[in-house]
Amino acid sequence: MGQAEWARGLAERLLAEPLSRRWAHTQGVAARAESLAPILGDEADTLTAAAYLHDIGYSPELVDTGFHPLDGARYLRDVAGADERLCRLVAHHSCAVNEAAERGLLDVLTSEFTQERPELVEALTYCDMTTGPDGRHLDVRDRLAEIHSRYGPDHLVSRSITASTPCILTAVRTVQDRLARS
Repeated sequence: MGQAEWARGLAERLLAEPLSRRWAHTQGVAARAESLAPILGDEADTLTAAAYLHDIGYSPELVDTGFHPLDGARYLRDVAGADERLCRLVAHHSCAVNEAAERGLLDVLTSEFTQERPELVEALTYCDMTTGPDGRHLDVRDRLAEIHSRYGPDHLVSRSITASTPCILTAVRTVQDRLARS
């Protein structure tokens, strides 16, 4: 069984019933990841697995700190025995350092999980930030607007997304450029 197949089963178990909309988003993110195979080669399975796992920290079964990248990565490391690369990708997906800083968890995040290769982090950010909550493809700016409207302007997630916007836009542009060249 490949990493992506294993990750799909785990994510479905943790998200499908308690968080069906989150599961729809996750499936859409994984489909976007699969579409990047032409530019990722051998790393496509790793990215697809990370796409399935990126939001498992929202599962009521896993919530500890309330910061889903950290909660998900810790579960993968401590309980599921996942590959270190998957743990790092989940921990740092979609410019998570900005939300970690907002939550006072930046030192914890960066001491427990180092960054993964930028190409994979950018690819996961692209997949997440071009997929809406229902799993459909969205333009990155529409996705950012959707997040802001869901949380409201004063919520720490909105503040984090505002701080992350340059990072997110750069990641999406970089992946789109790589796809155009392939």
